[in-house]
Amino acid sequence: MSDGPAGRRQEVAAAARRLAAAGLLVGTAGNVSARAGDRVAITATGIALGACTADDVTVVSLDGEVIDGTLEPTSELGLHLGVYADSPAAAVVHTHAPFATALACVLDALPVLHYQQLALGGEIRVAPYATFGTGELAAHVRAALDGRSAALLANHGSVTVGGTLDAAVENALLLEWLCQLHHRASTLGTPRALTEAQQSDVVRAAIERGYGTPKSLPA
Repeated sequence: MSDGPAGRRQEVAAAARRLAAAGLLVGTAGNVSARAGDRVAITATGIALGACTADDVTVVSLDGEVIDGTLEPTSELGLHLGVYADSPAAAVVHTHAPFATALACVLDALPVLHYQQLALGGEIRVAPYATFGTGELAAHVRAALDGRSAALLANHGSVTVGGTLDAAVENALLLEWLCQLHHRASTLGTPRALTEAQQSDVVRAAIERGYGTPKSLPA
């Protein structure tokens, strides 16, 4: 993340615009944050995320005290700060993405149909429903994220985290693709999930081959 409050706010705003352009954030629904040390840059409540600017991002302490900005932080501030308290995550993305939200209205968990889901930790849990902006919802989401980089929120949406802001955004995009895949597969028949053995084989192959990492050709 860029040094200084201005750089942090600009990066969060850019991430919000990217997610909105991809259809994962609609109107004022959703929020994005990124942590740098003991400060968190987070989108403000009630802003149009597709047109988010640095002025629409507020910087707070890990206790939620406003340090920089003129707008009140998102109502899900407690959820974001709770995730940072639990994990080394550097960013949190909360969306109401259409396929993720639809599946969160039906499933108790998103099974592993495609090996790319293992990048998020495996089966994605669905956090029990609770009213938005409450400590109860934050607690449910924190539990669902244990050992995962993504969680679905029952009848609500999704949350992804990452070691960088870009990683959290990419995880949100991947989760939405996986939810869309599940939806499409379900219209054709009963989805066939990967077994534990198949998942272990994928992990082993990915480690051996350095899957997902650019490699230079031999000189």
